[in-house]
Amino acid sequence: MPENFKKRKEENELIRRFEDLVKNKANHFFELDSFEQIIDYYVENGKYNKALIAVNIAYDQYPFSTELLINKAQILSNLEKYNEALELLEHAESLQPNDSEIYFLKGSILSLLGQYHDSIECYDKALLFTEDKDEAYYSLGLAYQSLEDYGKAIEAYKNAIEENIYHEGALYELAYCLDVSGELESSIDYYHKFIDADPYSQAAWYNLGIVYNKLGKYEDALKAYEYAILIEENFASAWFNIGNTHMQLENYTKALNAYKKTLDIEGASPEVYCQLGAVYQKIEQYDLGLKYFQKAAKLDNMYDEAWFGAGQCLDKQEKWYQSLHFYNKALKLDHENPLYWKAVAKAEYNIGNIVSSMDAYEEASMLSPEDKEIWLEWSHIYYEQGDYNKAIDLIINGLEETPDESDYFYRITAYLISAGKYKEAFNYLENALILDFDNHVVLFDFFPQLETQKALYKIIDQFRKDNP
Repeated sequence: MPENFKKRKEENELIRRFEDLVKNKANHFFELDSFEQIIDYYVENGKYNKALIAVNIAYDQYPFSTELLINKAQILSNLEKYNEALELLEHAESLQPNDSEIYFLKGSILSLLGQYHDSIECYDKALLFTEDKDEAYYSLGLAYQSLEDYGKAIEAYKNAIEENIYHEGALYELAYCLDVSGELESSIDYYHKFIDADPYSQAAWYNLGIVYNKLGKYEDALKAYEYAILIEENFASAWFNIGNTHMQLENYTKALNAYKKTLDIEGASPEVYCQLGAVYQKIEQYDLGLKYFQKAAKLDNMYDEAWFGAGQCLDKQEKWYQSLHFYNKALKLDHENPLYWKAVAKAEYNIGNIVSSMDAYEEASMLSPEDKEIWLEWSHIYYEQGDYNKAIDLIINGLEETPDESDYFYRITAYLISAGKYKEAFNYLENALILDFDNHVVLFDFFPQLETQKALYKIIDQFRKDNP
């Protein structure tokens, strides 16, 4: 602790001296490593414009430093000045053509610009000069993945793993690419090769667990994760995934214990707090769930899942105004999330803001037209207002997206009956019964009158007799 305090004090003094130089044009001389420390400080704190000032002053004093050119290119990239950054890297490459860092950064910027073929060339060059070959292969994999060339991406990720079996990013992306390519099942043998070579490789067991989990083989996944923690008791990621798998199996007490163990090992994180919140939400301890979602948001106020989870806990307690406040925070951070729009729509409806609710459902429908809940709930608002034609139109929109969804046919039947369009209604009802006969019970929620129910039951019973 005293060493950390001393280091922090020295860093603060260094920054104070530099800012004095900038503000007062004071006469301070800084060693190159001091400039690098100043630049790192600003970058780590997201103060990229100040970092740019620092690197420019540093370069005036040390004009032959390739490291400063690379630093400046990275800062310009953070400021989204990609073309300027690339020009600097071209210059740096002419000065020091065997510096892998130049090619890594150049490849990263080209990827950001969507120029994946050019970025692949850069990563191939980086491979020639870098000691971190796992990172070069991983970057290649990401570029190929962006091009949807999953075969080459898989090959690159496998090369990264052979260089470093603990490369979590490569292992995770490999599982994704194998899943997309339909090769996940066959990859089990691939991971077993690592285990046969080194049965005490916690990373191999851990990643075998990820594959089993993606395949829905949750018991096998648990066994693999448990082997990983037998080898390394404080393997935080394995404990976290044990928690996730128990969540899938609805073993909520065990999930809680696994997440709490993760916290004990690696300390607080928004991800773990969110998962704890989700468990308490599942077991209907909404106040505790809210507490953990709020803890997650406090750690990272840009973590939209935390705000959304807090909103859900309040929603479950019918605290509509408060839930809407949290949903809107989540939506502000991820404006393209249909789940957030749908949640906002429900909350607005429950508050009584019908127009705002309809607007939110419209946004949700554009983002996720295949979500039947959106069309059913949105149309129901018009149904309640007696605007049956508009309600019917919305269900037809839903049917265009998923034409075999029986809920749509039953719902449009209810709306058509309410609108007095009986002949059309019975045509839709017949289609609904063909798609899912047992689902006909949803109709009775719309017609509590005994006479109407009896009439519907006769038609449904006749259909059953005619179609044994």
